[in-house]
Amino acid sequence: MAQEKAGAVFGLPFAEPPGPDTWLLGQAYGNTTGAFARRREWYRAGQGIHFGIDFSARCGTPIVAIGDGVVLKVDAPEHGSAPHNLLIAHPNGYVSLYGHLLERPPLRVGQRVRRGEVIGLTGDPDLTCTSRPHLHLEIRDRTLGRAFNAHRLIDADWDALMLIGAFGRGFQRDLDDPRKWQTVFDQPDVRFGWPLINEFRNTWPRDWN
Repeated sequence: MAQEKAGAVFGLPFAEPPGPDTWLLGQAYGNTTGAFARRREWYRAGQGIHFGIDFSARCGTPIVAIGDGVVLKVDAPEHGSAPHNLLIAHPNGYVSLYGHLLERPPLRVGQRVRRGEVIGLTGDPDLTCTSRPHLHLEIRDRTLGRAFNAHRLIDADWDALMLIGAFGRGFQRDLDDPRKWQTVFDQPDVRFGWPLINEFRNTWPRDWN
């Protein structure tokens, strides 16, 4: 685990510890079974995989910045994650994106934020706060054209966080290369707008599409 955390430069997006009354890991980054099933419908832009981490939390749960930085964009619809989103540019060259926020963040472009500072509130992409309230967190490069495996960049006990949560944590298996992409740490980075990378011919769980 120490080797996996060597490049971890960010913190978690919540000040409170995980738990049923605070937040839980929802869907991991990568070629999850859920993302694979909707690879052409929801995730085509990110080469077919879930290109962020979902954290399940009640609407209105405070979200904190995962690192020091400067507000790059507020409510940028071209990056999805409705109803509201926020992008923060960090001095190490990364950009963090916080999506499905409850309301427009009370920040302005160019404003400096500190790691651990409250920057927004969790919302629900279905606008119900009962359907699937969660935070969608991405880590991109400065061009915003590439998404990185955020599990490798956030310092957390991912093994413990994977034990419980609202969504399945399994990764889709390519039976022609069964050792590929089977942990949170070996999921691939993606480039937005590039071709799908998970059109497996022989896969498990079975692909019914």
